[in-house]
Amino acid sequence: MDYTDLYINGAWHATDTRFDVINPATEEVLATVASAETADADAALDAAEAAMADWAARTPRQRSEVLRKAWELMTARLDHFAHLITLENGKAGVDARGEAAYAAEFFRWFAEEAVRADGLITQAPASGARIVVQHKPAGLAVLVTPWNYPAAMGTRKIAPALAAGCGVIIKPASETPLTMLALMPLLEEAGVPPGLVNVLPSTRTGALVDHMLHDARVRVVSFTGSTGVGRKLLKSAADQVLKPAMELGGNAPCIVFEDADIEAAVEGTMLAKMRNLGEACTAANRIYVHRDVADEFTRRLTERMAALKLGCGTDPSVDVGPLVNADTRDKVAAFVADAVAKGAKVECGGTTPDGTGYFYPPTVLSGVTEDADCVHDEIFGPVAAIQSFSDQEDVIARANATEYGLVAYVFSEDFKRALQVCERLDYGMVGLNRGLVSDPAAPFGGTKQSGLGREGGHEGMLEFMETQYISANW
Repeated sequence: MDYTDLYINGAWHATDTRFDVINPATEEVLATVASAETADADAALDAAEAAMADWAARTPRQRSEVLRKAWELMTARLDHFAHLITLENGKAGVDARGEAAYAAEFFRWFAEEAVRADGLITQAPASGARIVVQHKPAGLAVLVTPWNYPAAMGTRKIAPALAAGCGVIIKPASETPLTMLALMPLLEEAGVPPGLVNVLPSTRTGALVDHMLHDARVRVVSFTGSTGVGRKLLKSAADQVLKPAMELGGNAPCIVFEDADIEAAVEGTMLAKMRNLGEACTAANRIYVHRDVADEFTRRLTERMAALKLGCGTDPSVDVGPLVNADTRDKVAAFVADAVAKGAKVECGGTTPDGTGYFYPPTVLSGVTEDADCVHDEIFGPVAAIQSFSDQEDVIARANATEYGLVAYVFSEDFKRALQVCERLDYGMVGLNRGLVSDPAAPFGGTKQSGLGREGGHEGMLEFMETQYISANW
């Protein structure tokens, strides 16, 4: 791999301490990557502070053109990034290319949003004073990204931060740092000035991020990952009263009503469940199917899942690659064993294959009971856990009975009823007759313990801005 050192102030910095990045399909070492310490974080903060002074002073159009160029360059190199994603994350080639295209699109979307940080001028009704409202860059931002989307979770944060005028320091996941490091030469070519974007891979994530969150120059922390880690970061962020943008865990219900188009529901559930091999906070985790159509739905879903080809994602004929590491695979296997012990039936899959790689087959479980562990925690793997229901009020209550509130899915041909159900679901996002909700143009985020703030849409840029109000008479 070409880029395996720290990226600070537009230059590559080697370190004495390094760590291995493993190919989850072969369990071989892909690369040995530099591991950042707190001194490296200080250097990155110094660089970002210096670069941001000029960047924030540029016109919105100037910032927009750089982001637009980044989109053009990344779009021209989708195959390169997709291959790198497959190598370090494991996902199949089609899935990896989809992520690369999705990641690039954030540069185009926020190139367009950079010129739309609209303010307000009005007159106060009582005093007659003019109210002038504008949005300004909030300050330096620390971005902490997960391993499940090595490209998209980075660009979804970098692009709005740069559009807003902020400098950033990125801490990518230790399992998958290579894609983000490889993005830096592209940003250089697009015109991002040295120091504005810095990348600090590290095995000491907690200490490194905590150190940066206690630097007075940092004003925003944006994190995607588990709710448990998010709580810890929020505690650290409270010390400096930072702006938090938190995209945390999920436990997505997928509700299939008796009047649903079953074929469309199966297709949507496949997308909601198997996109990124189920290693997504948006993955359908609890599949509730009306008892009148449960048998047919289960049969069709099982046929689709059983037909998927498992193997190394670099093989273009493969549909399903490995999970990211052994712990993730073993956790998925434990969820299946627990569900079966409590009465679930394995319709397909359900057995860890022998041999090299962190593989687990596409699995369908029917008759999953409410006390199964997978009902209350993210599976984060290719397991479709099906339960049945007969009463609308009951299924809404069951769907809402979780501390998470990221996304839900509803399938019904009765549009009026479906919208009424959507409005009663306590989730930040709902896919209605769709298995995909993620879109750079839409505000992505959840309620309850699934996070704070939104990424994407117009709201995504405002997470990196502060609102200033000026009261004046003229």
